[in-house]
Amino acid sequence: MADLDRLQRWVQTVIMNVGGARAGVASDAARGVLAVEPEEVERIVTPSRTLTGLERLEIYHRAYYARLLECLREEFPVLCHAAGEEAFDQFALAYLQKYPSRSYTLNQLGAHFPRYLAESRPAGEGDADGVGWPDFLIDLATLEQTYAEVFDGPGVEGRRLLDPEQLLATPTERWPDARLVPVVCLRLLALRFPVHKYVAAVRKKKEPAFPEPAETYLAVTRRDYVVRRYELAHVPYVLLGALAAGQPVGEAVARAAEAAPDVEALAADLPQWFRNWTAEGFFQAVELPAL
Repeated sequence: MADLDRLQRWVQTVIMNVGGARAGVASDAARGVLAVEPEEVERIVTPSRTLTGLERLEIYHRAYYARLLECLREEFPVLCHAAGEEAFDQFALAYLQKYPSRSYTLNQLGAHFPRYLAESRPAGEGDADGVGWPDFLIDLATLEQTYAEVFDGPGVEGRRLLDPEQLLATPTERWPDARLVPVVCLRLLALRFPVHKYVAAVRKKKEPAFPEPAETYLAVTRRDYVVRRYELAHVPYVLLGALAAGQPVGEAVARAAEAAPDVEALAADLPQWFRNWTAEGFFQAVELPAL
């Protein structure tokens, strides 16, 4: 009889095999722990009056994947709605085969789901620009995973954030070298579809039509334990992204100017953008280099 540690690792390996208990027993991973053939399982797992040892393992296998699928449906409910439960479960099972659960918490289970959908995207599907239904699903998964990440991750509740008075107190001549420290929960997304509107409609129990492709830029953060989403135009997205990446204000504004069709309009909009972003709690502090 194998020692307890090897036996536990073998059972875990068997039931985590996406192909089922028989495939799990026959897998190289399981055989590397215990060299047992499917027909020999009852040397390890005692049969019951009605079930063989392999059938008993299969029950645990089905329960394990049923729980993982349930968790993924809960994390990506709108994606499941859009794709249909059968198709979603097929995507999810294939995902779990490539990216099996490695964390002690199921909060991390769907962390790589958008990446998997992008990696497995069928080639040649889409309109003249190459954007199509698979990209809509990828964007949906990206947004829902971001919502979950921001909700479950660290936040700044109870901390003092940058306020408009601190901005005004910064000497004008020092602004180009100042750095704005983003809150830890801020996420910026560049998407091909306005999936945030689709998600909002489905959450309200509506049946929205699938949206047409449109460049979409979002800021997602958490304030007072509530996940909040803000739609951005392209130029403020570029500016905010540069600031969030740690670039000084002067360099970030220069990047935004490169993307702006009208530099004068950009200069007029900048003060309001900074006020709005500060009011919404996007930044934790302003840092000035030593003189």
